[in-house]
Amino acid sequence: MNRVTEHTGSKYPIIQAPMGWIARSQLASAVCNAGGFGVIETSSGEVDNCKAEIEKMSDLTDQPFGVNLPLLFLRDESMVEFCVQHGVKFVTTSAGDPSKYIDILKYAGITVYHAVPSVEGALKAANCGVDGLVVEGTEGGGFKSPEEVGLFVLIQAIRKEIDLPIIAAGGIADGAGMAAAFAVGAEGIQMGTRFVSSKESPVHENFKNQIFESSINGTWILNKTSKPVIRALRTDFTKDILEAGEMDMSAMGKIQDLYFGGDMNAAPALSGQSVGLIDGVKSAEEIIQDTIKEFNETCSKLGALSL
Repeated sequence: MNRVTEHTGSKYPIIQAPMGWIARSQLASAVCNAGGFGVIETSSGEVDNCKAEIEKMSDLTDQPFGVNLPLLFLRDESMVEFCVQHGVKFVTTSAGDPSKYIDILKYAGITVYHAVPSVEGALKAANCGVDGLVVEGTEGGGFKSPEEVGLFVLIQAIRKEIDLPIIAAGGIADGAGMAAAFAVGAEGIQMGTRFVSSKESPVHENFKNQIFESSINGTWILNKTSKPVIRALRTDFTKDILEAGEMDMSAMGKIQDLYFGGDMNAAPALSGQSVGLIDGVKSAEEIIQDTIKEFNETCSKLGALSL
């Protein structure tokens, strides 16, 4: 056990990323039942649906789980209040000022980790009183910082300043990546793209298959001079965005047609560079067990080294 598993209550410090529309009870409960830590998304903005997904979790698992609160996208305090009233014990906050709801959450006894893409963001979150950090490197999929700092450099820079527990996020899809993250100061990992392509993920097979077929160069960082900056799979749709040099949120308007209808040119297919490390469907349990096995093997090999 380390500080991350003490906070999450999970067997393993492997956290499933809160991907909008995807990270709901079907996937999150499978991760929890396999010893990881599932997280329910609320970034979709479907407040009632997300509340229902949180309520479903108790029927699908007896293991602890978390909820993500994307601060900029919460229309009001109703989701925060729902988490408090329904006994949620762990939340990750992201996309906004970590001080916004920290007092309400901490007063309710909820553990709070804040997602940060920079040293400055980490210092601000620490000063607000968060319990830990989800440190997001540029390798990850989804919404990104325009400052393209790699995960391991970022963790080391933050660790020099702060002693809070760190969950490493971005470009990790296996136990070797987990061991590398631990070597530079992380105490847990968060995987998004790996779980998007899992057996229990609700996304269309077309999306999963393109992940399997992609190389480590299979994604682009898009819209770097504006907002939102994203990392997504290389498709005809994202090629047009790259060549135009800009996009706005309307580009995301048909993302459910991509996720669940399989139209890979309906919207950007948010994915991380770890697509180049994933070559087939695995169940959540297989992903977690294989990751832990490889992590332990890698650590043993490193422990046997001497210079």
